[in-house]
Amino acid sequence: MNKIIATFTIILLILIIPSVSAQQINVEEKANQKSVTVTINETGDVHVVHIVNSANTPKQVELIDGEIQNLIITDEEGEKKAITTIGNNDAVIIFPSGSDSIIEYDLKNVLLLKNNLWTLDFLYLETTNFVIPEELDLIFVNSKPVYLDNQKGISCHGCQMIIEYAFNEPKNIIDVNWENKEFFVEITTFANIENFEFNQPTKEIKFNVNESNQFITTIIPLELLWGPYAVFLDDEKILFQDYKNNGTHIWINMRPGTAGEISIIGTTVVPEFSIIAPLAIGFLIIMMAPLIKKINLR
Repeated sequence: MNKIIATFTIILLILIIPSVSAQQINVEEKANQKSVTVTINETGDVHVVHIVNSANTPKQVELIDGEIQNLIITDEEGEKKAITTIGNNDAVIIFPSGSDSIIEYDLKNVLLLKNNLWTLDFLYLETTNFVIPEELDLIFVNSKPVYLDNQKGISCHGCQMIIEYAFNEPKNIIDVNWENKEFFVEITTFANIENFEFNQPTKEIKFNVNESNQFITTIIPLELLWGPYAVFLDDEKILFQDYKNNGTHIWINMRPGTAGEISIIGTTVVPEFSIIAPLAIGFLIIMMAPLIKKINLR
């Protein structure tokens, strides 16, 4: 009798194991996601919403890395659905349904405050939309400035990036007087700005910064210093972005790796505008002289 039971058990296991493996292969099929939205609020909270297309078989949805809290899955009518997670909240299983599924959760301890900057180190291979706090018009993606203007956020596909932004950056307003004209240069940064100087002969704005790896945005009147520009840190050329030009001012951003003297060098300064006009008029007179002479002869 015992032999019969043992033989029956072995046969049963053989029959069950292929079935379980097939189910695992089926479940591991990735779901088709309509959208992924990451919303960041003013206090550093991060909320994620995945909208997943309906399917006739179980599908897997990978969740964004982080400490996941308040995980819920609902249908389009808001009815809660069963939650089956994989690993340590690495993914969830969406069971067959005739309607789309909505996955929501909060991400904790992923948005960190570093050197006065809120920093999010993000990796997710699906197209992702980011909703940024409304009061921000500038963020940094992989250290490059992204001017939002009236946009609510950004979108990326196959996202691997570091998002940084700051609230209430100190503004330094410097009054520059030149030839009875007054110009205002604005420098926005958490670093201390010292020894500001506008040098007309070298077409240069200079100032010292006392901290490293701080974003510095300088707003320069175009009438004071015209581009193209070059930026130096202690006589060594560094990367910068002139990311906005409204016709009267230029926005120049940099992130010097060390403290030191910043030099922004342009090609034209305001006094030279008064020279260009007479030269242009003189050139036109020379060009028009033969024509005028012909007219007089007739």
